[in-house]
Amino acid sequence: MLPSLVTGAAAGIVSLHLIQKLLFPYFWHDFKYLLKVIKYGLTVKIYRLRGKIFTVLDKFVKQADRQPHKPFILYEGDVHTYQDVDRRSNRVAQVFLQQGALKKGDTVALLMSNEPDFIHVWFGVAKLGCVVAFLNFNIRSRSLLHCISNCEPKILIVGADMLGTLEEILPNLQKDIGVWVMTKDCTLPSVNTLLDKLEAASEDCVPVNLRSANNLMASVLYIFTSGTTGLPKAAVISHLQILKGAAGLWAFGATADDAVYITLPLYHSAASVLGIGGCIELGATCVLRKKFSASQFWSDCKKYNVTVIQYIGELCRYLCNQPKEGEKDHKVRLAVGNGVRSDVWREFLGRFGDIKMCEFYGATEGNISFMNHTGKIGSVGRTNFFYKLFFPSDLIKYDFKKDEPIRNRHGWCEKVKKGEAGLLISKVNAKNPFFGYAGSKKHTENKLLREVFKKGDIYFNTGDLMVQDQENFLYFLDRIGDTYRWKGENVATTEVSDIIGMLDFIEEASVYGVPVPDHEGKVGMVSVTLKPNKSLDLEQMYEQVVTYLPGYACPVFLRLQETMEMTGTFKQQKFRLVREGFNPSAITDPLYFLYSSKKSYVPLTKDLHDKILSGQLKL
Repeated sequence: MLPSLVTGAAAGIVSLHLIQKLLFPYFWHDFKYLLKVIKYGLTVKIYRLRGKIFTVLDKFVKQADRQPHKPFILYEGDVHTYQDVDRRSNRVAQVFLQQGALKKGDTVALLMSNEPDFIHVWFGVAKLGCVVAFLNFNIRSRSLLHCISNCEPKILIVGADMLGTLEEILPNLQKDIGVWVMTKDCTLPSVNTLLDKLEAASEDCVPVNLRSANNLMASVLYIFTSGTTGLPKAAVISHLQILKGAAGLWAFGATADDAVYITLPLYHSAASVLGIGGCIELGATCVLRKKFSASQFWSDCKKYNVTVIQYIGELCRYLCNQPKEGEKDHKVRLAVGNGVRSDVWREFLGRFGDIKMCEFYGATEGNISFMNHTGKIGSVGRTNFFYKLFFPSDLIKYDFKKDEPIRNRHGWCEKVKKGEAGLLISKVNAKNPFFGYAGSKKHTENKLLREVFKKGDIYFNTGDLMVQDQENFLYFLDRIGDTYRWKGENVATTEVSDIIGMLDFIEEASVYGVPVPDHEGKVGMVSVTLKPNKSLDLEQMYEQVVTYLPGYACPVFLRLQETMEMTGTFKQQKFRLVREGFNPSAITDPLYFLYSSKKSYVPLTKDLHDKILSGQLKL
């Protein structure tokens, strides 16, 4: 009797296992990931119930106390231990405390490139309870002044290599903003130096109560994003969002023994929150590079024993385009990032060895994220019934020509079927709040959809089109609205058109992104009409865009039209322009190409067009 029961039980277990493998092949992957999400959420909740808010900065101070001599930042051959970074950030805090320049709750704008002092200043002013605004060091002039005024800082701290940019904006900068530079001396008027004062400052901790948080929802960072419209906006980042973001590397399987290679700019949440915050969460080491270099990438990984790398899609493509040489001679086991195309993903794995690609999705200001914990090529992550209980989201039907969600005759939005493209929206509630943008209720409201499926509901509009397959994997398709993505950056078309519209011969400028074969994202293109009796000055056009726009935002292609097609509500009609692209053989309007070596836009000939498509001419 007993043997038959054992045999039956064994047969039942085997059958259940086979059914699970057949019908629910990703069950255990989902289950393990969900357990991690629940575990981390419970940890945060326990701290809150105890009346203690334990922030990422608190975790850093604890790590510095627990493992003071462990390397925290490796940079250009120098080693900065956890204790070193803690003490130097204390010096930063002491300088501003003694100067009386800052108080708890003030905002500090940070214009610095990737270097250890970026982190020292960030942590130092955070120890005084200040909100830190990360400024994109690529932007210039009008856009930079807009970002600074948008976050209303008490002081602006500028890196030594950004003095040229500071000099440009200084005459127009608000006079009540204190300006500090990371140098020992400076000839610019009304500018304070910080480096000399750091040398004389105390390394003692400032009072802990200055940095203590009494609410996880309190603002701690402003990170600028182009979103889907207009000039850059300061996304409000709370303690809760940083805690969630900092857990990303841990969720993907990184440990305290890992060395994480960060080449992405620290003003991006991927590098600062996920990268630096992730190292703090783990107690790991960060290998920081000033700027990404495809030719030095793998030699750096070998030199510093890197085990985890961060990427964006373009980065992976650049690496795949490098000559083949010793590219599997490294210890990298995890690659964490987003935006890589399926073909590049496959080539990357084939060329660079047994590396687990950890693709994820998440907008800087958003309240929803997905993580591809199964390694399914091309997918940004996976959703299921249980995940939606914690993070409710849907894909809804979208009218591409009207550029708005489709509503039925009752006024409600409709969900798409699996396999159909839809706009990703995420429910806003107490557990998944949307913190919006600094200083602009209008921009915050514009990112919300109300009365979506029923009266009173509110959803965050991600601005991203996705498709969900039959196995519940999600795939990113495109951005909606007046924005496109190029070289890993979001480009706001209205910002670009405003700069071009300042030229005295331009009547109207319509900016949009067009796809280019074998390139991530979309390259910038502008269609213009001229004022009466004016002619197109190609050299002046070139000078205007390269002077006032970051490189990634300069339109590569230019189209001259006689009239600008408009919608019924008098908005520029870009749908046809995007579809027609930049093919001189198919478009009768004059087309031009931004030729950097000639410092001008030049006629886009069939020969130039062919060289661009073949990759002979680099964009």
